Amino acid sequence: MRVNTLAPMAADTPMTLRSLDAWKRLEAHNAEIGSTHLRDLFAADSARGERLVAEAAGLQLDFSKNRISDETIDLLAALAAERGLAERREAMFRGERINVSEDRSVLHVALRMPRERSLVVDGTDVVKQVHAVLDRMGAFCERVRSGEWRGHTGEPIRNVINIGIGGSDLGPVMAYEALRHYSNREMTFRFVSNVDGTDFAEATRDLDPAVTLFVVCSKTFTTLETMTNARTAREWALAGLGGDKAAIAKHFVAVSTNDAGVAEFGIDTENMFEFWDWVGGRYSMDSAIGLSTMLAVGPGAFAEMLAGFHAIDEHFREAPTERNLPALMGLLAVWYGDLFGARTVAVLPYEQYLKRFPAYLQQLTMESNGKHVTLDGTRVDYETGAVYWGEPGTNGQHSFYQLIHQGTKLIPCDLIGFCEPLNPLGDDHDLLLANVFAQAEALAFGKTADEVRAEGTPEALVPHRVFEGNRPTNTILARRLTPETLGSLVALYEHSVFTQGTVWNINSFDQWGVELGKVLAKRIVPELQSPDEPELAHDSSTSALIRRYRAHRSGG
Repeated sequence: MRVNTLAPMAADTPMTLRSLDAWKRLEAHNAEIGSTHLRDLFAADSARGERLVAEAAGLQLDFSKNRISDETIDLLAALAAERGLAERREAMFRGERINVSEDRSVLHVALRMPRERSLVVDGTDVVKQVHAVLDRMGAFCERVRSGEWRGHTGEPIRNVINIGIGGSDLGPVMAYEALRHYSNREMTFRFVSNVDGTDFAEATRDLDPAVTLFVVCSKTFTTLETMTNARTAREWALAGLGGDKAAIAKHFVAVSTNDAGVAEFGIDTENMFEFWDWVGGRYSMDSAIGLSTMLAVGPGAFAEMLAGFHAIDEHFREAPTERNLPALMGLLAVWYGDLFGARTVAVLPYEQYLKRFPAYLQQLTMESNGKHVTLDGTRVDYETGAVYWGEPGTNGQHSFYQLIHQGTKLIPCDLIGFCEPLNPLGDDHDLLLANVFAQAEALAFGKTADEVRAEGTPEALVPHRVFEGNRPTNTILARRLTPETLGSLVALYEHSVFTQGTVWNINSFDQWGVELGKVLAKRIVPELQSPDEPELAHDSSTSALIRRYRAHRSGG
């Protein structure tokens, strides 16, 4: 059954966000509570810290240090209902074509459904397709990890380089860094994405082609940056393997759907791992795009990660909004972005293995919800898509936390911590977690002028040492960073993004904004490389820059 769902909301739901009854009530409520300090909210409710907590799939979300009341949660839930969150969520899980601008289903949730499940879309059971690919991936990874797979010279593979860009890079590199503790330490894993030659040169400079495997990730096998790097890798491998083109099939595999392109490159299509147009790039780390992750941690750990994803999927689908972790986080993002004017969200993982997690979230959140029109093409008159950013642990405390604590901008923060360390060293983990809890406390409650004076601070310095507080935070706690926990954590943010997009009535699953620059770049490349002076039809600035570059290139 082919269904195109432009806006799966309740039939009587107004299309304009500001016209919704729930939105008007939320605005009126914000006028009442918006300036209330967290000190007062906690003083009025001694059980607040135990009550405003939700748990699912091994994650605990403490959202008590947000500038909200029980009424706020009720009103946000009413907004979600009036905006059709439940209906749109079900449309996604059923495989309806909610990506209306590309007429596609949005089925990353099918990538982690258990083998025994079934989801038929357009006459095909996509869960069976997914597990057929996972089985092929698992068999291949076992051959490589065991040493059964041999390179062109008969040596086992010791190095794996993932070549991709966007979701084909950010997901794999984040997952590898996050799960490095569980990885095969006898193998080296590296990632190339930037078309800047330095990226490839530094990734390969100390490696032996005879023991190196490249995983080329491009759905169409035409992505400019990826295929440029893949051709460079091909030349590098052939140069180190005697120029025998038959070597390519032993040192390159593909994650793609373009059989002809893969075969023309020299890769055996038996070693091509498929994914589908209903998998968006930024939602693909648990598809065949995760082949390098599976090579690093093994099929068993990869399956555990998928189970973590699925656990949050089920929670998001079934839990009531007021206890639903992704829905709560998404609605709070709307609360701050549209009613407090917050432009950014800081994600602060107190776990070194999650050092690439904020960068991963940048694509997931900003490519998804960086939109200025609604599903029907109407220009929005409200804010969408905050800027997400962050750094791990105590590093950020000695960098940008100053602005969060005492700056003039409101920056909601997500603090992520784990109760058990993966590498216990003395009292280090107690110190690390103490900082998680202390930062949330300091951001919420700050330090008043009277408290500063009571410490004996000279009056002239009092203003400099006052912390206003009232800075909102979510604290996410888990027992330990495991493959399963990582899956849950990523799915948490995926569905938070979905919730925000539903409230804003935008398409979180296309990314037309990345196309224009790419199109113009293809036009400029031949102008840079032309042996004759090209006729330029750009603006005066762009034309001048092109001429300046050409002059340098020619030694002028």
